[in-house]
Amino acid sequence: MPILTGDQELEQRNRLPTLMEVLGRRTLAPVDLFSFYIYMRDQQRSVDYLDFWLDVSQHMSLCRHYVRELRRSMLVETPDMEKATSKRSSALLENFGESLGEAESHPSSNEKRSSEQRLSAFLRHQHKDSSGTNQSPAHSMTSQHSNMNFSRPSHEPKPSPHSEGPTRPSFMGSDQPQTDSNSPGHTVARQDIKASAEKILYTFILPGSEREIVLPQSMLNRIIHSIEEEGRDDPEVFDDAKDYVFQAMERDAFPGFLQAKALGNLVPLSVLIRLIIGLASLMAGFWGGFFMILRSIPRHTRCWLILPFTIGCYFLVSYQYKIDVVAAYLGFSEYTFMSWARIREPFVRKLLLTRAMMASLMFVAAAVALSVLFIFVPGADF
Repeated sequence: MPILTGDQELEQRNRLPTLMEVLGRRTLAPVDLFSFYIYMRDQQRSVDYLDFWLDVSQHMSLCRHYVRELRRSMLVETPDMEKATSKRSSALLENFGESLGEAESHPSSNEKRSSEQRLSAFLRHQHKDSSGTNQSPAHSMTSQHSNMNFSRPSHEPKPSPHSEGPTRPSFMGSDQPQTDSNSPGHTVARQDIKASAEKILYTFILPGSEREIVLPQSMLNRIIHSIEEEGRDDPEVFDDAKDYVFQAMERDAFPGFLQAKALGNLVPLSVLIRLIIGLASLMAGFWGGFFMILRSIPRHTRCWLILPFTIGCYFLVSYQYKIDVVAAYLGFSEYTFMSWARIREPFVRKLLLTRAMMASLMFVAAAVALSVLFIFVPGADF
């Protein structure tokens, strides 16, 4: 089966994206990861769950990078005699290296899951063999225990006054692990992996932590025991919690996100403002219309009523459909109040154009009906 490129996948995906596609950065605005992050932060007020999922994913990337570097150093720098003393580790490392390329070329297939299990098995085996001593690639043996440098991507939003608590830097901007390691070339060391696992534990898992997420008690105890008692740092420690958080987001948050971004192009504050403006304009139109009818104002003067009726109908239809018709035709979507981004997802653009056409018909029909009614109705002294 041929492998599709990113552009080909977008053209052939004649449907709304799945949550895994959004989290895997295989979608474009307004249903991309950046928009989902803003939605979770400003509307769902549960961005901690998304940050946890992203941090665990980055922990997996960190482990992959570490094992890849370890395999490279073992093949290039380790003497044959030294290789022979750890045949089992070498075999595990070789098997993981062979499967890594397949998993990365098929990100949605079973090869990825199998590769992750092999990676975790290798890290557990290495931890047991080391008996408490952290191993790292041959050219990273001097790497000291370091704090992770979690940098915010340039396009990530700043904390909003409407958000719950501070917005912690996440791994949205890059798939490559970043460390403060002093080793040459900033190579990932085993200490970095341990620090990453502990950071996730102390930030999200432990009761009373900075950004504690709600997990089943049995799952919580199992993670704490694995890291603090067994000293594990392999990605499999967080697998159950990652799946639990993913299912919670898919069930509770993602449908609302698609409805807000794929069926509309306005944020809630804009929708509310349009309701207020629309009602005020219609009230002004009705008041002016009845006044002109009772005073028998000539019809050519009553034509001014077209203005408030047009504004009122436009904004009320925008409120009803949660879509700005003009912006939809121009291909823009609002991701924060009065901040617009171009719609780049092909199917979403077609969907919004269809809804904009429906909204246009309703807006024109309502505005014309009200204008004709109040302009051509006879005056009170007829």
